Amino acid sequence: MAENLLPKTYDFKNTEERLYSWWEENGFFQPSNDPNKPDFDPTKKPFVISIPPPNITGGLHLGHAMFVSLEDLMIRYHRMLQESALWVPGSDHAGIATQLQIEKALAKEGKRREDIGRKAFIERTWAWREKYGGIITEQIRRLGASCDWTRERFTLDEGLSRAVREAFVTWYEQGLIYRGPRLINWSPNLRTAVSDLEVEYSEESGKLYFFKYRLAEDPNKYLPVATTRPETILGDTAVAVHPEDVRYKSFIGKKLLVPIINREIEVIDDEYVDRDFGGGALKVTPAHDPHDYEIAERHNLPLINILNRDATINENGGPYSGLDRFECRKKIWADMKEAGLVLKEEDYTLKIPRSQRGGEIIEPMISEQWFVKIKPVAEKALEAVRSGKIKIIPDHFSKVYYNWMENIRDWCISRQLWWGHRIPVWYCDDCREMTVQREDPTECQHCGSKNIKQDEDVLDTWFSSGLWPFSTLGWPDKTPDLDYFYPTSVMETGYDILFFWVARMVMSGLAFTEKPPFHTIYLHGLIRDEQGQKMSKTKGNVIDPLIVMDEFGTDALRFTLLVGSTPGKDMNLSVKKVEANRNFANKIWNAGRFVINAIENAPEKPEAEPEWTPADEYIHARMRATIRDVNRLFESYQFGEAGRQIYEFFWSEFADWYIESAKLQLREGGDRAYYSAWTLMRVFDKCLRMLHPFTPYVTEELWGHLKGAANAKGETYDAEAGWGEALINAQWPLSKEEEPWEKSAVSNFTTGTIEHTRALRALKTDLEIPTNQKTGGTIIANAKVEAMIQSQSIYISALAAIKDLEIYTKVPDAEEYQNYSSASIPTTGSMVFIKTGDLISPEEMQLKLSKELANAKGQIKRLEGLLGSDFSKKAPEKVVEKEREKLETFKQTAQKIEEQLNALGHIS
Repeated sequence: MAENLLPKTYDFKNTEERLYSWWEENGFFQPSNDPNKPDFDPTKKPFVISIPPPNITGGLHLGHAMFVSLEDLMIRYHRMLQESALWVPGSDHAGIATQLQIEKALAKEGKRREDIGRKAFIERTWAWREKYGGIITEQIRRLGASCDWTRERFTLDEGLSRAVREAFVTWYEQGLIYRGPRLINWSPNLRTAVSDLEVEYSEESGKLYFFKYRLAEDPNKYLPVATTRPETILGDTAVAVHPEDVRYKSFIGKKLLVPIINREIEVIDDEYVDRDFGGGALKVTPAHDPHDYEIAERHNLPLINILNRDATINENGGPYSGLDRFECRKKIWADMKEAGLVLKEEDYTLKIPRSQRGGEIIEPMISEQWFVKIKPVAEKALEAVRSGKIKIIPDHFSKVYYNWMENIRDWCISRQLWWGHRIPVWYCDDCREMTVQREDPTECQHCGSKNIKQDEDVLDTWFSSGLWPFSTLGWPDKTPDLDYFYPTSVMETGYDILFFWVARMVMSGLAFTEKPPFHTIYLHGLIRDEQGQKMSKTKGNVIDPLIVMDEFGTDALRFTLLVGSTPGKDMNLSVKKVEANRNFANKIWNAGRFVINAIENAPEKPEAEPEWTPADEYIHARMRATIRDVNRLFESYQFGEAGRQIYEFFWSEFADWYIESAKLQLREGGDRAYYSAWTLMRVFDKCLRMLHPFTPYVTEELWGHLKGAANAKGETYDAEAGWGEALINAQWPLSKEEEPWEKSAVSNFTTGTIEHTRALRALKTDLEIPTNQKTGGTIIANAKVEAMIQSQSIYISALAAIKDLEIYTKVPDAEEYQNYSSASIPTTGSMVFIKTGDLISPEEMQLKLSKELANAKGQIKRLEGLLGSDFSKKAPEKVVEKEREKLETFKQTAQKIEEQLNALGHIS
């Protein structure tokens, strides 16, 4: 016999790095049809994904593992469909997060950024990026990401920086970008505006403070007002009441005195006011509350900012100027108590806006910033989804997308940072005009003065990443890559950044290229722990993907994430699930060792045309059906279900049923062994191809050995697809139309081998006999299936561990079967017997059979009642016929049980 060179166990640690290097060195990650090469074919269809660029500050977490696994699955699938697959990798400069790293390093030296100046700070940041910026991409490689690393981009590289400037200047020239005071989220520690994405709301215990807002004309009269932030009283510019609130109608239009500082403000009416909150009157602080800001816009109220950039009180705070915001809260409340203005305090649950970066409390604040008038741009992005040019998966997120886009507000794009794309605006010290240009100017475009200086702010990171699908391909230049690979195909990311990133890519793509940047948006859910809780370091339930991969292998983690995922839904993850899928990888490996051994030891050539066994026909039919189902599921983006079906087919039908049956066929030698090895080869090959996008490493490793074993025999085994260089670019299994023989092949083997084997195994379990312990057995068969069962008796005997299996169409003499126990198979009308000897008494057997007979008679009564009702007239003929067949089967089963009970009665 030929020696199987595969190790007994799969060693993922010595496989993954070696295979990844081999794939990359051989250019398998690059598109098969490259517009920059002489053999380029412009008619060949590309499939393109732009990676959601990870922050250069980050380490690999499960969110990365999820999107990399899903996107790599899509890319590998389309590559195997022989499409020109391109996965563009890259990383984001992550303005705030990266700047924080450098400022922390400076703080350890006792310095602030202002101490070293902007130029030196930027130099240090680039040096940090060179040292640490590639860590995340190396970790993404660990997941098997088959990105084209020759096309890797960075949001601050020269090409993308030029794209950012082109976008800014274009929108500015179109009148869509402006500078002005508006309400934004302000980070006091970072001293910059931050996006909504960088603000997280947490429920925390706090206080609701009730106080008097006195009338200017009569200080003895007042409106009862409640607030959670007493310090903001200093910025109040009105008090609002509901227009239908009869309690306060007489106050509307009158003047009130702001507590302590006694500035006069007016009482206004606005339907936004909740009459049941607090005392029913609402203090309006438009410079520090988004809802109050909207009220101020409706009523043309002044905006009074009371905060400095570090969240201390500014000159508008009068006697509280210079105090920290929270110190001011205590001081003003104490002063109001002393002045007799306090009504009461109550415990209250607050929703506190905290910085995602450092946990500090974010302040809504009026600030002079750069904004995009996004409404005109959003209208085109809305139409793209409504018209079906872009499809969102799952579809229910389309409504969420519509709602956000229809109510979109102007986008704050400036950040008070030093790391990022600096705003391309220069201010003239002489004429006070602005110069906005694509290239750095040397003088003012209005007066020619040399006294110009660039805006200190940088652009929001989302501004540059919003251009990602086309800037990475060369835009604004008309490059071969942009011409061929754009628009891209699918944007896959988490549903939590649908607005902050995905929507901005759609808007930017339509605005600057007049094309949707992709045709499909696939949104995955969040990963939670096994109890469904959000993972956090404080809870101690975080799963580190690097540790998991070190212990169980990359394939196990990928398969767990992919098969457990459903578009748009959160998934619960436990390490136990990963461990179970490590066992699946081992199952694939063990099956591979068996298949390759069978090929190596099979005869060189057959002597006759194939004569397929019931097991052969069954597995071929099931394989064809599985391929059809999997392809349908892949095309509808149901990857988790596709993976589950491949798993079930491989583990149950191929490994448990066909391989065990093939062992018997291989022992026969000759043509039977040859064609059994051929079938094992063909089916295992298809399994590896379908599993490859899910578990790339173990499948590629086995496929190479499989290919070697086949080539050594001079057999391709698959004229349809061929072997190719590697599994990564082999042909994906294509669907074939169902043929008439398939259903009968599946039914034949299922009814014959599988159902009778299961029944015998179950009977052994009931009798507490080990399923692998050989015992005597008999099948009493329905005359319709007796020949089929006879033809498959070799499988049933071996798989159910039955020695000397006998098959009859009638119950034999009772004397002979007094030491047997039985069970019925309603679907075939068969009965199976296990020889128990002294393990079970005739009385116990009689009791068991009586229960089975009662169950069969109960089914007969139910079916006779059903068929005697209007059901037989109203239901489709096929359905009625099926119920009639069931009735006949149960009658035959009952008859056989009665015959056996009679035989037992004669014995006893």
